[in-house]
Amino acid sequence: MSSKERGEDTRATDEPVDYRFTLANERTFLAWVRTALALLAGAVAVLHLLPLDWDEGPRMVVGLLLALLAGVITVYAPLRWYQVQKIMSRGGLLKLSMLPLITTFAVGTVCVLVLLGNLL
Repeated sequence: MSSKERGEDTRATDEPVDYRFTLANERTFLAWVRTALALLAGAVAVLHLLPLDWDEGPRMVVGLLLALLAGVITVYAPLRWYQVQKIMSRGGLLKLSMLPLITTFAVGTVCVLVLLGNLL
């Protein structure tokens, strides 16, 4: 197993990261921020704007789930950006993130709750 496969530093620390990777990392960070903003807007819409004929309980659960996910992503995005930047500067291997799966599951759950809420 090579040192790169083990995730060890293979480059000198003074060697700059290719700017394209740095900019791609920044675009990913901004995409997470936009996702958090969209989820927060969805939470506000569910809690205050949409004329859903739901009881207060289900509306609160869906709205708070969206707001909570937005908060998690808001905290996660800069931490992930920094971690990826640091790993790239050292020439290490990136670890997979679970947040895309968690976000997908949460948004899917909200979709099901909204559909069921409108059908029942």
